[in-house]
Amino acid sequence: MTDSWEYARVYPEDDIAANRAKIDAINPTVFDSIPGLFAERVKRTPDGDAYLYHAAGVWHTLSWGQFGQKLSRWRKAFAAEGVAAGERVAIRLGNCVEWVLYDQAAMGRGLVVVPVYAEDRADNIAYIIEQTESKVLLVESVEQWAEIKSEADGLNSLQRVVVLQKPAVKQQWADDLVIHIDEWLDRGNDAENAMVAVSKDQLATIVFTSGTTGKPKGVMLSHKNIMYNAYAGLQSIAVFPRDRMLSFLPLSHMFERTIGCYFNVIAGSSVAFNRSIPELLDDMAEVRPTILITVPRIFERAYSRIKTQVDEGSAIKKWLFEKAVKTGWQRFETSQGRADWTVAQVFAPLLDKLVGTKVRQRFGGNLRFVVSGGAPLAAKISKVFVSLGIDILQGYGLTESSPVLTVNTLARNKPDSIGLPLIGTELRIADNGELQAKGSAVMMGYWRNQEATEATMTEDGWLMTGDVASISAEGYISITGRIKEIIVMANGEKVPPADMESAICDEPVFEQAMIVGEGKPYLSAIIVLNKQNWQRLAAIKGFSTSGKAVESDPEAQEWVHSRVTELVDNFPGYANIHKVTLSFEPWTVEDGALTPTLKLKRPVLRQRFAADIDDMYSGH
Repeated sequence: MTDSWEYARVYPEDDIAANRAKIDAINPTVFDSIPGLFAERVKRTPDGDAYLYHAAGVWHTLSWGQFGQKLSRWRKAFAAEGVAAGERVAIRLGNCVEWVLYDQAAMGRGLVVVPVYAEDRADNIAYIIEQTESKVLLVESVEQWAEIKSEADGLNSLQRVVVLQKPAVKQQWADDLVIHIDEWLDRGNDAENAMVAVSKDQLATIVFTSGTTGKPKGVMLSHKNIMYNAYAGLQSIAVFPRDRMLSFLPLSHMFERTIGCYFNVIAGSSVAFNRSIPELLDDMAEVRPTILITVPRIFERAYSRIKTQVDEGSAIKKWLFEKAVKTGWQRFETSQGRADWTVAQVFAPLLDKLVGTKVRQRFGGNLRFVVSGGAPLAAKISKVFVSLGIDILQGYGLTESSPVLTVNTLARNKPDSIGLPLIGTELRIADNGELQAKGSAVMMGYWRNQEATEATMTEDGWLMTGDVASISAEGYISITGRIKEIIVMANGEKVPPADMESAICDEPVFEQAMIVGEGKPYLSAIIVLNKQNWQRLAAIKGFSTSGKAVESDPEAQEWVHSRVTELVDNFPGYANIHKVTLSFEPWTVEDGALTPTLKLKRPVLRQRFAADIDDMYSGH
């Protein structure tokens, strides 16, 4: 493991222009593909750190040159497999070096990579493989493949399933399709190692994201979409070869993949792969990253822990913390040019030593900045960490835009906004207030779904984000609402609630339903029971039949949760309902809960059930 790099925080000069000489970014406009960019990085800095991974109790480092040598073997294996350029290959793995090797090798052979979430349900994964007619699948184990196979009506396109873990006995191989990674890699020969010609506009990947029918839609992204988006990010935030990122968000998500797989190739920086979420804090302490890409949930939990410790601490400890936050915020606003210097800032270094340093040590003590996306991070939480020296830069984007559209920068950071547009990205506010985007990073369309593509793009070629936005006099963009109700969970997953609510109400016992979970780690539901149907069911099963007593009946709760789980089974795996609040009082137009066309007035209902919603997320 290489030594850590101490970085002095500087404002507001810490921008691209001031650090131009320290940057070693490759301009993607002179290359035709992502593999072409990678080949240039290997040639330019073969001895530089590329990837770090943990094995046998220690951290190992791969240089760009060493990774390039491994990559050659993977390309040979794909060539020996005989998969033609343009065909699809799928991957179901957690974040690891093998994920990147598979991705780069496949694209080097002109193949289209189809990532699936490692923790997704087997039936959803089977659906994606079937829809894309993927030829090769890389999984962790034979057991994972067996789960997928059991849920599939037909996976006739698959010709090879490659597994990382070798079973104890040969009989454990699921079928003739399965091969261990070592044997698969040995199949290639040197004559088949060459990269194939790939153009900028060629399809690079299909990334499935939530659809309005409950089934995901495949976003088609080209090499140009991804390369230009990553490079545009480097025009907003300076990244240096000695920077190190800790990768823990799923690489199947474009937010992590663009930065963890491609951003570092352009910048020449390194990426360390987190062992697991429970080991995240340990990995931060050992790897000491300078860059962190995250979703709000990580800092929401950290904020909750810090707040609890402060509240339970002594009066002096609480006073010091509040003073450090207040003074740190004044210092930050002064550095951003939004406030004048105050005498209180004289004490900022001392307060930072007593409070800020301890907080930063929890994240490794070496962070230059954090990019938070996928869902909004509450301004009050962002303010605390920024005040204590952790520069959180909120951004915004969609899978359909490769994914980043806007981001705050170190020199221009307004924590209650989603920042400024990336270079090469055009944004506009439509007449209905919707934020719309145009640029090189906007998708090619949805895989074999022209109707969905047309519904997402305007007639003049702008991507409709579905979000209502405003732009301040200084140019900062803020999201103020949604054109269509979409729940964005704390992990960045987007869920269309109306479809799930409709599915739940297919059960006659459930009269009405509303899904909640905006900014939360899981989904919950508020369900109105049909009194007559519930009484009939309760008589058979011995459940309680009155009001709040139902919620204290464990058998009734178990039945409701089991039935709801069955009803939403066709939705993506992350769209599970974890908690339910029951009611016997129907929602009506007269009581203000429904519109004249009987649509839910969600803000009204969320306010009405605020206490119940708080209870369903107590402790989270």
